[in-house]
Amino acid sequence: MNGSTTFDLPISGMTCASCAGRVERALGKVPGVQSVSVNLANERAHVEVLGQMDASVLIAAVDKAGYTATLPQSETATETNQAQRLHRERWSLLLAILLALPLVLPMLVEPFGLHWMLPAWAQFALATPVQFIFGARFYIAAWKAVRAGAGNMDLLVAIGTSAGYGLSIYEWLTAHPGMAPHLYFEASAVVIALVLLGKYLESRAKRQTASAIRALEALRPERAIRVFEGHEEDVAITALKLNDLVLVKPGERFPVDGEVVDGQSHADEALISGESLPVPKQPGDNVTGGAINGEGRLLVRTLALGAESVLARIIRLVEDAQAAKAPIQKLVDKVSQVFVPAVLVLALITLVGWWLYGASLETAIINAVAVLVIACPCALGLATPTAIMAGTGVAARHGILIKDAEALERAHAVSAVVFDKTGTLTSGTPKIAHLAAVDGNEAWLLQQAGALQRGSEHPLAKAVLEACREQGLNVADVTASQSLTGRGIAGILDGQPLALGNRRLLEESGLRMGDLADVAKAWEGEGRTLSWLIEQGTQPRVLGLFAFGDTLKPGALQAVQQLKAQHISSHLLTGDNRGSARVVAEALGIDDVHAEVLPADKAAAVAELKKTGVVAMVGDGINDAPALAAADIGIAMGGGTDVAMHAAGITLMRGDPRLVPAALEISRKTYAKIRQNLFWAFVYNLIGIPLAAFGLLNPVLAGAAMALSSVSVVSNALLLKTWKPKDLEDQRP
Repeated sequence: MNGSTTFDLPISGMTCASCAGRVERALGKVPGVQSVSVNLANERAHVEVLGQMDASVLIAAVDKAGYTATLPQSETATETNQAQRLHRERWSLLLAILLALPLVLPMLVEPFGLHWMLPAWAQFALATPVQFIFGARFYIAAWKAVRAGAGNMDLLVAIGTSAGYGLSIYEWLTAHPGMAPHLYFEASAVVIALVLLGKYLESRAKRQTASAIRALEALRPERAIRVFEGHEEDVAITALKLNDLVLVKPGERFPVDGEVVDGQSHADEALISGESLPVPKQPGDNVTGGAINGEGRLLVRTLALGAESVLARIIRLVEDAQAAKAPIQKLVDKVSQVFVPAVLVLALITLVGWWLYGASLETAIINAVAVLVIACPCALGLATPTAIMAGTGVAARHGILIKDAEALERAHAVSAVVFDKTGTLTSGTPKIAHLAAVDGNEAWLLQQAGALQRGSEHPLAKAVLEACREQGLNVADVTASQSLTGRGIAGILDGQPLALGNRRLLEESGLRMGDLADVAKAWEGEGRTLSWLIEQGTQPRVLGLFAFGDTLKPGALQAVQQLKAQHISSHLLTGDNRGSARVVAEALGIDDVHAEVLPADKAAAVAELKKTGVVAMVGDGINDAPALAAADIGIAMGGGTDVAMHAAGITLMRGDPRLVPAALEISRKTYAKIRQNLFWAFVYNLIGIPLAAFGLLNPVLAGAAMALSSVSVVSNALLLKTWKPKDLEDQRP
């Protein structure tokens, strides 16, 4: 196998859904092309080809279809081109309005009793530049469509306005001397001005839907301070290599992904992970390129550059999601293929029908023009991609990365969420859950255990020492410290031999649980790990008991409660023991528990649950990857493995369980916007076209309605940008 290559080609000249479909079909016919997805909203074609292929072959295919494809440009160049195009559109619009306004002014003042009309020559002089200079874009695009054997929105506008303009010329030239001819120059000119207004507003709105990508791109610093052999030098990011040392001053953005080597500070990662509070950073901690350094100077060792950085991967995920098509778009594509030909046929039927009905040829033509002008394939083409771009963009700003449009569409219907336990609902690091001293002095007991564990890297030792720090206890040094393999640790403190370990150590010392037997049994029932502190010597005795357990993550309870409020059931799927799983489930109010499940069996458990509805699986480890892939929607927690993130349809940039209901909520809201947009786009055409055909809409009103339809669809999608996750304020002490 030669593998596959992907291309993301900017496409210009598309104006409606049928245009996007034609580009898609043209690229799909190129030998070697595996899949094509053309996005009207961001004007890009995502093409996957088998093996290697020169991009010029794809560009030529697009050109043959009547459109223009180019190689991808830098974000700065793209932004500049878009700004220049918007500037040109704005001036064309303003001049078209200035020329069309005198033509429509008599209609506006007529209700106030003022009856006057511009001479025919003046109307001709004002309408002609609008028709053939500012309206030239419609003729050019229409000709390209006809040459390619297809139709588009521009063809409808070109035919409709040309008919109105041509009818006016005919009426003017054939009018009897001394009689004022009935002209329609204002209709053709105003329709063009209104369509230009709609396209300008649409372009502005579409730029806003892509604002998430631009915001992420803006986080990339272009230069960094590299420290080499004690000297500081200002270099371009592209000059850095792995393991280079980079100095980051207070208030600067981290130029690379790396590890802190020296210094202490905080990092503001809000725009990358959605984390609301600055995160402490000290030697050994990782930092992410694009985050903002706080109050301290940090020396950072470079661990990832370019396309391998976290920020680059986030941008890539968001771009892929925005380029992909939702399954619901297939219906729109089918409609768009026949939309323009159907409208042309309806316009012809309207013309002939009115003429046979006995109306004048003038009336018949005007009604046919209204049919051509009001038909709007743009709204259909923009309904889905604009909502997806806005939804995935706002989700990314809050630390929710949606991998593709299919995941977005499926997520809205989730009825059950399956959680892994360790690292997902719990912190994954043991803490002291309970302790009991025989003499009741728990602080002294903890202090003795801390002395034994001092200097140890064992996870349970860290839990003991962390508890000592939290209580401000001084930990003394022990002598003759030794590890007891498979049992615990021993040492001498103030001349007294002590040992801390499991039940095997207790039994080897010839001791019984005594008064602590009942609590030990209860804590074991909770799935806790038990450690006994023993005084050894001539008369060994039990001093106390520690119970270790994983702690719940902040927000885990809220996450489950929010899912319940959304009528979504929660399930726990873990390889941990039943006691531990039961404690977590009871604490959080989880509906169903599957404990002691082997990694290989997790996928089967998810598949069984899928029989009852749409299932989302939430996990973070390699052993969760099969279950993530088996679920309808896989959700990988931040800080998880690359394998889990690759298998998941949604990635959460930080390990906050509350992002799970938030991800499902934004998915539902985005899908709702898609349905709203498609509903109004279909309804608009289903109502507007018959009204025009029956003579109830003149071309000017039809043009205004057409322009409004596209703008309203994009504006409705932009309402998603106001979304914020519920109850995600940080609750850490």
